[in-house]
Amino acid sequence: MGFSIEGKTAIVTGAANGIGLAVGRHFLDRGANVMFADMDEARLADEIGETADDSPARYFAGDLREKLTIANLLSATIDAFDRVDILVNGSRQMLPSDPLDPDDQSIETLLEQNLMASLRLTQLVANRMIKQGEGQEEGQLGAIVNISSIAARRTQPELLGYSVSNAALDQMTRSMAVALAPHRIRVNAVAFGSVMSASLKGALKENRDYREEIEHNTPLGRIASPRELAEAVQWLASEGAGFVTGQIMTVDGGRTLLDPVTAPAH
Repeated sequence: MGFSIEGKTAIVTGAANGIGLAVGRHFLDRGANVMFADMDEARLADEIGETADDSPARYFAGDLREKLTIANLLSATIDAFDRVDILVNGSRQMLPSDPLDPDDQSIETLLEQNLMASLRLTQLVANRMIKQGEGQEEGQLGAIVNISSIAARRTQPELLGYSVSNAALDQMTRSMAVALAPHRIRVNAVAFGSVMSASLKGALKENRDYREEIEHNTPLGRIASPRELAEAVQWLASEGAGFVTGQIMTVDGGRTLLDPVTAPAH
């Protein structure tokens, strides 16, 4: 069965930079067609470049919190590649929270961005996978992978909104896995620790001691590359993981095994 995704069509959100971009490029390298989706059109155009009608890489820019936008994203993918086999929900946001401020809007903002946008797109894409799989008697009809964080199970009041939205995303992963299992669509998530994303690069520039603190709190003693996360996503998306659904795969170098609550999270 193997871990091949060659010839599959994937939608990857949050794909203008960082982890989403790394996942999209990794999928391209493995022979998949990829629709890179993000709000930042200029960055998408810069990263993906010109695309011909026969190109395996396309991009779509828009606010995925809007229902019309996600409908247009799916339509653009079908127009380009005729089908969709894999969805990677990588669009995410991190904001600080003040747990004692009743006017703090971070929880609402992050639930909309990190949970609801992924849920709506998952529902829409799953229905398309079911439709295009009519008459197919065997094999998976689709795979959905959500990008989560170890913040979902850590206690950091200053990241309340981020932690809550990721915990909700993990529960959505489990619930949708059960709902879609009869349709042979698998749903899993990758919960990452410290990965060299765009936001972490910025934080390391501002605080040179930050890297040492992260590495000290990670048993493997280093920060992961985005490609390492992309490889975990590929496995979950492939038929090699055909009996895996509803799981939250932790990719954190062992950090959650001993992480103190005061350590920074990314």
